[in-house]
Amino acid sequence: MKTLNRFYIDGQWVEPARPGADDANNDTDANSAPFDIVDPASEERIGTLAMGCAEDTDRAVAAARAAFPAWSETSRETRIALLERIATIYQRRLPDIADAVRQEIGAPISLCNALQAPIGLAQLRAAIDTLRDFPFETTHGKSYVRREAIGVAALITPWNWPLNQIAAKVAPALAAGCTVVLKPSEIAPLDAMIFADILHEAGTPAGVFNMVFGAGPTVGARLASHPDVDMVSITGSTRAGVEVAISAAPTVKRVAQELGGKSALLILDDADLQSAVTNGVAQCMANAGQTCIAPTRMLVPRARHDEAVAIAAAAANTVTVGDPTDPATRMGPLANRAQYEKVQHMIETGIAEGARLAAGGPGRPPGLARGFYARPTIFAGVHNGMTIAREEIFGPVLAIIPYDDEEDAIRIANDSVYGLAGYIATNDAQRARRVAARLRVGSVRINGAMLDVNVPFGGYKTSGNGREYGAEGLAEFLECKSVTM
Repeated sequence: MKTLNRFYIDGQWVEPARPGADDANNDTDANSAPFDIVDPASEERIGTLAMGCAEDTDRAVAAARAAFPAWSETSRETRIALLERIATIYQRRLPDIADAVRQEIGAPISLCNALQAPIGLAQLRAAIDTLRDFPFETTHGKSYVRREAIGVAALITPWNWPLNQIAAKVAPALAAGCTVVLKPSEIAPLDAMIFADILHEAGTPAGVFNMVFGAGPTVGARLASHPDVDMVSITGSTRAGVEVAISAAPTVKRVAQELGGKSALLILDDADLQSAVTNGVAQCMANAGQTCIAPTRMLVPRARHDEAVAIAAAAANTVTVGDPTDPATRMGPLANRAQYEKVQHMIETGIAEGARLAAGGPGRPPGLARGFYARPTIFAGVHNGMTIAREEIFGPVLAIIPYDDEEDAIRIANDSVYGLAGYIATNDAQRARRVAARLRVGSVRINGAMLDVNVPFGGYKTSGNGREYGAEGLAEFLECKSVTM
């Protein structure tokens, strides 16, 4: 049984201000009571997590504020050296990180070893590369423009790809000269504890990096509204992003948001249908469908709808669901009970609204009586007005939607409140560029291209504001000052 009862503040592990007590600002709830860490594969409690309150948050912000003047004036070389030490230690701890993610969110150990753990390292190295050449000062005639660290950055991260989001925020924030307070997801605390240990071992100056666990209504809300926090960067649901923005508004701080998605894969009529559909199913089902950019709407030519459905069903039926410790497992459980219940509700809703089940359906896969396991599910004959085509499910559920022509496919893809990502399958490169230009999304991947952590990532519409990754991601943590001689 693991007991996580410390926060990382001002360069050391400290006890919560009021262990196990409700927040004095909200005596009617238990947001500061200890949180159970649950193994989603067995539904058994494997540990407890101390939850912070406003006092803990204030201590962390004060430490970050005190450390900011010195850290913001450090040289590029000093920051690169720290990030390189962090990356070196992170690489050494990869097996520990992979096992932590497996335990806390149920991701298969094969996925944890191949992606969940290494992607955090990739983010660290990308931030180092960006920092080496970033233009902090540019000349414009008799004027020059300085880009300076914005100040104290509050970072709120989710549980689905925990190390990716932690590293994608912490690394550029430190590279920019900001000091940070991280609030990781309480559902995925084990990897965050390791990450904090790594920064401590790397010699991060006291107060430059701080971490407090806690619930959104307590620690998250306090960070967003805190007058000494200069910006908030959040990855989460659109609902959570809106709440943070509302809390941040009175202090007029910057808010960067990477939020929900309902991404469409447009399989154009010249694409190899077998390959495009099979790859689309794999991308949708990866990480048990708990990926904000997952292509959960598959748009196919109407004349080939039934053929695409048969290919998709066959692909879904080959996904090995089971014990995350088994190297043969390709899909583990959903990360927690609430997510499992939501996915079950959405599958039932799809059936009730008239979509046709081609694979999967309600309940657990055969042979799995315990654990938050869902069945890889394919819906056919979906139209874009159905709930399963409009709302983010965050589970292994794919909706196949027929379209009449290219114009109709683009219209359907853009008919969404979200605009995080889009996918295109075609054999015509120029056609791909033309269609990509018309999609109202923050990123487009063509013919199964992988995520590139060196180019900006973020969304249109209710999928968020601001960008992560690359030079644009670092710039989010900077203020712009013009000086005229």
